[in-house]
Amino acid sequence: MSCGQSRTLVALYWGCIMWEMRRERVTMFYSGPVQGVGFRYSVRRLVNGFEVTGTVRNLDDGRVELVAEGVRAELEGLLEAVRQSEVARFVRREQVDWTEARNEFRSFEITQ
Repeated sequence: MSCGQSRTLVALYWGCIMWEMRRERVTMFYSGPVQGVGFRYSVRRLVNGFEVTGTVRNLDDGRVELVAEGVRAELEGLLEAVRQSEVARFVRREQVDWTEARNEFRSFEITQ
């Protein structure tokens, strides 16, 4: 597979391969002085360039949690866009977890 994309072979039809792109879920925790600096709003703005759904929210412990679902290439692109954004300078640590999509989101929202 190319580009780090997770795909499932769906059918072989007249010598043509049809691929189904498997949706995944990424949960990213951002640590550092990431609250009160527009971090969630910046992420929400960046999401518009990617085909993902999910949420971003402040946590009581001072971190920001980003949960997004989509195909892996889109999710990786979003995470990289956050790393290249103006709010990246506030991030001291990232903690990432990849799992299967739960398909529980219809859009992308700031939830807290």
